[in-house]
Amino acid sequence: MDGLTFDDVLLIPKRSTVRSRKEVDTTTRLSRHIELKVPIISAPMDTVTEHAMAITIARAGGIGIIHRFMTIEQQVEEVLKVKRSESIVIEQPYTLKGDQKLRDAKRLMSQYGVSGLLVLDERDRLQGILTTRDIVFEHDPEKRVSEMMTGTKDLITASSDVNLKQAEEILRKHKLEKLPLVDKNGKLRGLITSRDMLSLEQYPNASKDAKGRLLVGAALGVKSGHLERAKALFDAGADVLVLDVAHAHSDITLDAIRSIKRDLPEANLIAGNVATKEGTEDLIEAGADAVKVGIGSGSICITRIVTGAGVPQLTAIMECTEVADQASVPIIADGGIRNSGDITKAIGAGASTVMVGSLFAGSEESPGMTVMREGRKYKLVRGMASVAASYDRSARESEQNGEDSAIGLIDYVPEGVEAFVAYKGSASELISQLAGGLKSGMSYCGAKNIPQLRGKANFIKISQAGLKESYPHDVEVM
Repeated sequence: MDGLTFDDVLLIPKRSTVRSRKEVDTTTRLSRHIELKVPIISAPMDTVTEHAMAITIARAGGIGIIHRFMTIEQQVEEVLKVKRSESIVIEQPYTLKGDQKLRDAKRLMSQYGVSGLLVLDERDRLQGILTTRDIVFEHDPEKRVSEMMTGTKDLITASSDVNLKQAEEILRKHKLEKLPLVDKNGKLRGLITSRDMLSLEQYPNASKDAKGRLLVGAALGVKSGHLERAKALFDAGADVLVLDVAHAHSDITLDAIRSIKRDLPEANLIAGNVATKEGTEDLIEAGADAVKVGIGSGSICITRIVTGAGVPQLTAIMECTEVADQASVPIIADGGIRNSGDITKAIGAGASTVMVGSLFAGSEESPGMTVMREGRKYKLVRGMASVAASYDRSARESEQNGEDSAIGLIDYVPEGVEAFVAYKGSASELISQLAGGLKSGMSYCGAKNIPQLRGKANFIKISQAGLKESYPHDVEVM
């Protein structure tokens, strides 16, 4: 049986009616119930996706998956940071009471990264607003908020049923940054900001929920406590839960899927990773709303070397898609993506989206450590089965459980490595290049949308000479 990966094939060009990349639509399905404008997902790795990356990816039309290698409380906070980053209406804006002190206000502003707080009385009625302009020259930490705030007498508000057009006009007319929404009893019901209104125009492809908040996913494992984590993340507003397991075709993973879908039937649940028809079929039967495909294909993964197990990625996608299409469940190609051409090939082979890790690790928004080497800027990336990641995870779990120590390094067999990747600037620029390359690839296949690409794509197997010919050759690249 031959196994093929991205470098083994090329897409055969076909007659195209596409006159411009603007005609190409990359809208696709993330899961049974969620669509994305751009078929790109940032991986749940601790050197790739926390809130900063998730916000940038969602604004560009994809989605970020917050990694699980932190406490439940920390992961929930990361999800909340994304959900609160922008919205049509912020339903639960940050507030404080009038009798609180300046030190409380400064602490909350710093903690939440906001420039203003709404002030409420004991009955949750709006008393005023406190902004950084109100406290810039205040130095007494014990001074009451009520003495510094702008009170309701001088505050412009709107009713809770105001529409977007009306809100925009009020913000424009009064040159406001924040517009509190109150009901007829004066109780706070929400907040609209000028920044969020501008974001609607600035990021037209942004992935958003029904309330105008950015989409975000969150990963979880299958060990004890996974249900508690799943419920906390779902309650925090995570739009999709990702059961993230190296080898998901296992009884423990199937049991975890069933338990999550039993307790959280409305949750969108992605499960993986698998690389076979049988694995895909079992995950779907257990209740997965999308299946993540890829074992050992990541750039910092050594599973195939250490275990001898895996399936070349292109073949794995094709095999898994056969089963998934019958159940109308999307496939996510996870691993092996190095450029936009690989994305086009993955989707042509049957995937609906791709998950990207190391490619995004060099971005400004990734949480990985930044270092300088020989005058050049790099960022750290590590596989979540690497020695360092596994030791950190074990140490954290031991501390949480009140145990004395983590696993000994000699006892662990790593399936990932740590590495440096060149700094690439903002992830927004990278995703724009990837999406642009995908659109060009689709036009070569005569496809104006993702379903057409999946239906029209034909591959030709190439030799090593053919691969060499695909890259710049016989010249000195500048």
